Amino acid sequence: MHDPRCPRIPPAVASEARPFWSVMIPHYNRTQFLERTLRSVLAQDAGAKDMQIEVVDDSSCTDDPEPEVRRIAGNRVTFYRQPQRLGVPGNWNSCVERSRGHWVHILHSDDFVLPGFYERLRQALCSRDDLGAAFCRHMFVDQAGFQRALSPLERQTAGTLPGFLESIGVSQRVQCAAMVVRRRVYEKLGGFRAELRYTPDWEMWTRIAAEYPIWYEPSPLAAFCIHSQSYTAQLAQLGRQVPDMRRCIEICRPYLPPHRAAAISSRARNEAALWALEQAGAAVRDGRYAAALRYAREGLRTSSSLRVCTALLAETASLAKGGFRRAYRIVRRKGRLHRKLRDPAPNEK
Repeated sequence: MHDPRCPRIPPAVASEARPFWSVMIPHYNRTQFLERTLRSVLAQDAGAKDMQIEVVDDSSCTDDPEPEVRRIAGNRVTFYRQPQRLGVPGNWNSCVERSRGHWVHILHSDDFVLPGFYERLRQALCSRDDLGAAFCRHMFVDQAGFQRALSPLERQTAGTLPGFLESIGVSQRVQCAAMVVRRRVYEKLGGFRAELRYTPDWEMWTRIAAEYPIWYEPSPLAAFCIHSQSYTAQLAQLGRQVPDMRRCIEICRPYLPPHRAAAISSRARNEAALWALEQAGAAVRDGRYAAALRYAREGLRTSSSLRVCTALLAETASLAKGGFRRAYRIVRRKGRLHRKLRDPAPNEK
């Protein structure tokens, strides 16, 4: 049932010929990564009748991506510029509204797909009419495209994930680059929630998992790019993700099985708090002390369980130990310099 708090997605125009795929590429001020993204899709392009490809620019203010789109793809890729900035959830909803395909893939303009992504998922999607979404394992890469990590392995072989609602209810496990959603699912459940700045995808995947079976492909066929210019990185500098995670956990609680909702939400708060403490430690090591304080404070607001408090003490001890070692090395260097100045070598006199 459609939640009135979620933006309504109108049905696709029935009179139009509909492709199987709609690859919708939301873009904002990141033109330097756009070529890699587009070429990864175009390398798997089955033609306009089978795949809609469109870049939806959220009124970029630092560059104009349209010339780059035309240089790379000519007229094969359509381009749309928002009259005014909508923000991340709003632009994603616009992508869904503009999609014409039966299956929608929201692929950020700094992420990319690997060979076989569309064909491998299509084989499963054509065999099951009840599926609401499908996703593959994904890589985390740096801006040069080098792999840094892999997402959790949900199962060894391809298939549906019966217990996925509980897993996704505890933590965000799927990036947009790896997920495709049946368009009529968006039409039934609504779009991404505007009040969530960091976690609109997490809330959406949880909402879908509560209503539909979800297919999983264990091969890593998509890549999520981590770099300093991303929207996620900007929020990280400010330490603003944790309140958003807390809000998402509360929104998702009604989607969960009633007899397990309290336990799953509690685990989710613990995981969010532990993640916040990890970010606090990393911020201290980077010298971002204000961000570290915000992360620690928001982590404890999210959960003050014994596990979280123990982790806080361990992180504090580790940072104190590291600080002691750095201070000791500085004292030793100063001591050597003092002795050298006091007792210079014969050839230095």
